[in-house]
Amino acid sequence: MHDQAKADIIRSLFTAYKNRTRNVVEDLLTDDFTFTSPYDDAIDKTAYFERCWPNSERIKQHVLEAIFIEGDAAFVTYSCEVEGGKQFRNTEFFAFDADRIASVDVYFGATYKDGVFVKQA
Repeated sequence: MHDQAKADIIRSLFTAYKNRTRNVVEDLLTDDFTFTSPYDDAIDKTAYFERCWPNSERIKQHVLEAIFIEGDAAFVTYSCEVEGGKQFRNTEFFAFDADRIASVDVYFGATYKDGVFVKQA
């Protein structure tokens, strides 16, 4: 699969997350998908939807800033705005298995409110 197809899959994932179309997200992930973040250590697909999917309710918008693809891997940096005006930037590392996402590792960035940096405790 070429790089543009992988970039399109990533864009589809973010669009589905924003539109809260869980079935689309489920179809984009492999059955043995894992998710890692500062709060989650390689949780499986079931745990991902239990723990992370409810956050989709808060998302107002994602802006994909950069997608870098090499082989079966990609880094994605995006900004996100959630209800209440909170904004943040994250970078995620995607691993692909053919035309589906096998894993995502998320690295949290800074938080903003109304364009002003918010120090985290």
